[in-house]
Amino acid sequence: MISTLHIKNIGIIDDICIDFSSGFNVLTGETGSGKTLIIDSLDIISGGRFSKEMIRNGENYSFVEACIYLPNHKDSIDGNIIVSREIYLNGRNNCKINGRLVTVTELKCFMKNIINIHGQHDNQNIMDISYHINYLDAFIGEEIKFIKIKYQNLLEEFNEIKNELRKNYGDEKEKQRKIDLLKYQINEIEIANLKIDEEKELEEKRKILMNSEKIMQNLNIIDEALDTKVIDGLNVAIKSLEKIENYNPNFEEKLNILRNSYYDIQEIAIEICSNKSNIEYDEQSIEEIETRLDLINSLRRKYGNTIEEILQYKEETEEEINKILNMEEYINNLKEKQENTEKQMIDLCIKMNELRNKYGEILSNKINNELKDLDMKNARFKIKIDIKKGEYNKQGYNYVEFYISTNIGEDYKQLTKIASGGELSRIMLAIKSVLVDIDDVDIMIFDEIDTGISGLAAKAVSQKMSRISKKHQILVITHLPIIAAVADDNFYISKEVNNNKTRTNVKKLKGEEIIEELARMS
Repeated sequence: MISTLHIKNIGIIDDICIDFSSGFNVLTGETGSGKTLIIDSLDIISGGRFSKEMIRNGENYSFVEACIYLPNHKDSIDGNIIVSREIYLNGRNNCKINGRLVTVTELKCFMKNIINIHGQHDNQNIMDISYHINYLDAFIGEEIKFIKIKYQNLLEEFNEIKNELRKNYGDEKEKQRKIDLLKYQINEIEIANLKIDEEKELEEKRKILMNSEKIMQNLNIIDEALDTKVIDGLNVAIKSLEKIENYNPNFEEKLNILRNSYYDIQEIAIEICSNKSNIEYDEQSIEEIETRLDLINSLRRKYGNTIEEILQYKEETEEEINKILNMEEYINNLKEKQENTEKQMIDLCIKMNELRNKYGEILSNKINNELKDLDMKNARFKIKIDIKKGEYNKQGYNYVEFYISTNIGEDYKQLTKIASGGELSRIMLAIKSVLVDIDDVDIMIFDEIDTGISGLAAKAVSQKMSRISKKHQILVITHLPIIAAVADDNFYISKEVNNNKTRTNVKKLKGEEIIEELARMS
């Protein structure tokens, strides 16, 4: 359950804090007082979309924080999870779970099984036939989930094969032109005789040759300094220490150090002298290196950013030539692979179809029972499941659509064509009531689900929500007193103007205040 919700700088909300109960929480108030902004804030904390226009005028950031009590959740600390999201005008997001920074995607993934928000857009979803199969599969759950994953992997492979088969190298003349071009490219790369890291070695040689005069000048200085000063000086020092080394152990130690230094410096002097003989400005060598580097750069522009990529391109080109030359065999192999993949897909589609038919009937019965509870006693809900063989999408080859008959004696008709706004709200509540027990979502939020209903239907909705709230925390925005009357906690949302600025206030109602609010709503 959400125990505390803190909202700052969203729309006309300045800074509010609401403590909810674990059961049925109802939010009421005048239109435009900020009720929907509270639901929007819960959507934001759940990883939903945010527009910078939602940030309160004059402020540069918005902040939403929720303390959620979930004692059995693996991430809870003393039973609580603290989730927050701070959004700035420049688009920067700071999302945290128990103080740990997370991405918006991670926040959304974390919250999706904790909070379920139902608003007017859900009614739009139920009017979109493509969503119907999602509702059914959500009801089936894990039993179909893993089959769908395996099927979707095969579908991706199947589509890749189809795309490959669509490739057309044209007639024989076109094929020959393509082969000639590819052979020319391969030959151009082969003639270059490229070697890995060759470019780096050439650049180093070029750098030395271009700076040969400066290098030689300094090597001469080093050679002369080591030979005439350092080595001769060390030689004199060593001979002098040899004469007195027996008089003091310290002299013997220093003598060994000097001897080692002498040999090291002598070796360096020899290497420097050798390097001098190898350093010579050679214009021809520079031209050869420049020519080689130009060739490599030309090949890079055509075939890849590095020598490794150029050589990889050559291998791929050779494979393509082989493919074209053996096109008939290649196509036959692809078709055979496509056929095998399709057989596996069909097997999985059959399994999904069996599950959907089995659970479609169960879900229909459960929804019909819920509709009776919602004062739609004469309504009959049915899930129609068709097969479109050969038409594969991410869901398989099933076509799922919801049908309903709202009156005795009427045939089933498409839900999308006959249901009124009030009926849609109750049907949506019936579906949510069934699925929420399957998904075990802890918190259900309804934004004006009472749209288009009144009287007995409204009473049925209030009773249904009251029963659901025994197992799940419910937050509802409503304009109907019959729904507000059964709440465990009532919150009145109002707005006031101070210093030419509008701000939202939230008050938890008690005793007579609840009665007065119910009277106002009547």
